[in-house]
Amino acid sequence: MNAKILILLCLAALAAAGSVDSYGSRQQSRESYESGEAKYEFEWSVKDDSSGNDFGHQEARDGEHTQGSYYVHLPDGRLQKVDYQVDGDSGYIADVQYEGEARHPDSYESASVESYKPPRRYYDSKESK
Repeated sequence: MNAKILILLCLAALAAAGSVDSYGSRQQSRESYESGEAKYEFEWSVKDDSSGNDFGHQEARDGEHTQGSYYVHLPDGRLQKVDYQVDGDSGYIADVQYEGEARHPDSYESASVESYKPPRRYYDSKESK
């Protein structure tokens, strides 16, 4: 009797497993996921004076045509701006521009360094016996 129940449970498990793909979700036809041409727009930016972060991004897509831009303030003081577009299979085409002049701090070697002084010796005022 137990063997029959075990066989029935195994058959039920196999039947249920046949309708689930390897990721654990039910299989659906590819057509149900296709919803037509992509169309969207977004824009965001961050400006935090206390940390010096200042960057942003905007993009718009209509079907196979995408265009956008982003900017970031670089650590050397310049502003980097990138305008880009993608049209079908033509690939990513970017126009990169920089505003300002790069400023680098003096290197460690050129900074004035105090000469080394050994620590002062400390002697206990009590006499040892």
